[in-house]
Amino acid sequence: MIKEAIILAGGLGTRLRNTVPNLPKCMAPVAGRPFLFYVIRHLRMQGIEKIIFSLGYRHEAILEYLEQFFPTMNYDYVVEDEPLGTGGAIRLACKKAESENIVIVNGDTLFDTDIQKASTFHTSNKNECTLLLKPMQNFDRYGVVEIDNLGRVKQFSEKKHYDSGLINGGVYILNVQGFLALTFPEKFSFEKDYLEKYYDSHLICGQVQDEYFIDIGIPEDYRRANEDMSTTIPDLQKIDKSWTLFIDRDGVINYEKKEDYILNAGEFRFYEGVEEAFKILAEKFGKLIIVTNQRGIGKGLMTEADLKEIHSRMLQAIQNVGGSIDHIYHCTSTDNKHPERKPNPGMAVLSKKDHPEINFSRSLIIGNKLSDMQFGRNAGMFTVFAATTNPDTAFPHPDIDFRFSSLPDFAKAL
Repeated sequence: MIKEAIILAGGLGTRLRNTVPNLPKCMAPVAGRPFLFYVIRHLRMQGIEKIIFSLGYRHEAILEYLEQFFPTMNYDYVVEDEPLGTGGAIRLACKKAESENIVIVNGDTLFDTDIQKASTFHTSNKNECTLLLKPMQNFDRYGVVEIDNLGRVKQFSEKKHYDSGLINGGVYILNVQGFLALTFPEKFSFEKDYLEKYYDSHLICGQVQDEYFIDIGIPEDYRRANEDMSTTIPDLQKIDKSWTLFIDRDGVINYEKKEDYILNAGEFRFYEGVEEAFKILAEKFGKLIIVTNQRGIGKGLMTEADLKEIHSRMLQAIQNVGGSIDHIYHCTSTDNKHPERKPNPGMAVLSKKDHPEINFSRSLIIGNKLSDMQFGRNAGMFTVFAATTNPDTAFPHPDIDFRFSSLPDFAKAL
């Protein structure tokens, strides 16, 4: 699996200058958030654990945003002192890469590709570069890509209008050392000076993925992005078996120990009415998934066996009243940047792998901390704040969709 990505985020955004003055194009506001947020979320939900940002114009604005809103994300960055072209920007970022192969995306484009599917194609064929291609019909755009039946690029065509064709979606899987071994000028175009120059002598292939594609550098697409990325908070009365509920544990299901950990089954105590609430939740939702940070194990204060006993007794008590839990995920790491430690979305990624039927746009997370709400946002879920331990948390809040005093009160609202 590919774990590392480069986001090209140095663009000025000439065509959006009136909309986003003095900001890099990827920071254009879309449905209340910088467009970059959606690009980052897509990569992380595809299993990417480290992102290298290739920055240029007003790079300080992007770094400030990342520091404020993604403090637990594993990322690095490079800054162009002067524009280097797409090729020069990629080459500069590749020098920070730790992996053999890396995925590259544009910060102003969202192509909802299956990156790991492309990675399998890339590595099994030992490609030097794999382009992700989007089929389109009746469009005006310079350039389409033609591939043979094995996926090898055989031509880059340039016309003004096409009845149909495969466009370069701006998502690449690249062999880092193979690319860095080539000689280029300091400033060069990845498309013209690498892809179009070397496709007939190097193993450069394309994979077609007919998925959602939008480029906010095009004013019409920018307007459409604001519509597409907007979400309507669901009517809780209409929740059905197509929905999944993710549930934090300490402070939601059971009393938590302030600034401490539940270390054994003897310390675990349900909040009043929680066991019975699970019966309602099991009737309403298709899946119930617990996601819990358990740093006490990482600190050596308890063992996996202790946690297993806690969860065994918890499950039995819930089952005794007709409730159920489909899966429990826990992260024991003490590293805030571990991909599975909330608010990072790694446990959501694992749940999707184990339960492919889960749809995050039809999922909620209920938790008692803002980190739970941020976990939900990072995974594309709706959020429910349980005010059991933090009743003074501001509401309305951009990361909170619903607020209830407790898990049982949420269950009653269904």
